[in-house]
Amino acid sequence: MKKNNLDKEERDILDAIEKGEWKAVKPRKAELSHYAEFEKNTFRKDQRMNSRISKADLTRIKLKMAEEGVPYQTLVAGILHKYVSGTFRAA
Repeated sequence: MKKNNLDKEERDILDAIEKGEWKAVKPRKAELSHYAEFEKNTFRKDQRMNSRISKADLTRIKLKMAEEGVPYQTLVAGILHKYVSGTFRAA
């Protein structure tokens, strides 16, 4: 992971993990089941949607996602999901 792509808080967390200050905790079966269901509902893509946005915005999205190594469609779908589920928070 490139530290220069992280903000200060993320770098601090990564440093703490690398120093062994954080320990992994084995999740409970109920938690795993909950998150598995959430993942299934979140990432199931069973509908197609077409949308028009400015060329400049699409170019910026694609550049940002190329830096992160994430397909831009995944980012857009994730943002839309967070918005409609009420969990979207602007930075």
